[in-house]
Amino acid sequence: MKTTKIKKVLIAMDYDETSQKVAEQGFSMAQAMNAEVLLLHVISEQPAYYTDYSHISEFKVDYMGNLEVSTQKFLDKTKKHLGDDTIQTVVKFGDISDTILDTAKKINVDIIVMGSHSRKWLENIIMGSQAADVLKKTTIPLYIIPTKKHK
Repeated sequence: MKTTKIKKVLIAMDYDETSQKVAEQGFSMAQAMNAEVLLLHVISEQPAYYTDYSHISEFKVDYMGNLEVSTQKFLDKTKKHLGDDTIQTVVKFGDISDTILDTAKKINVDIIVMGSHSRKWLENIIMGSQAADVLKKTTIPLYIIPTKKHK
């Protein structure tokens, strides 16, 4: 059996408070394998409903622009916390699971690291599970870190 050397690790992050745990564990694994690290955050446009569409394009540009800047600052802060200047950071827009997989394929990563929030069943029905979606669609190994809070 041929063993594949892990050279690139993509760590998908969100704004959940547990994302630092995901970044730390993914980074630790990458360090042990002397692999490159890419931190990725995907901004997903959620459907919005308006009674007056006349200002929607201005709102979207301003809102998404500010969100992109804030997200980049979040990734930069995480990179600084991990203490490695070689970490790459990327902010992308789109469907979360598809964008994670597209990015992983484009940069030829060897493994994707992401957290699973273990939400209640109703939240999963309403919001979906990004980790489950990636798992269903991927051909790239996936390291899922459970981030459920213990009571």
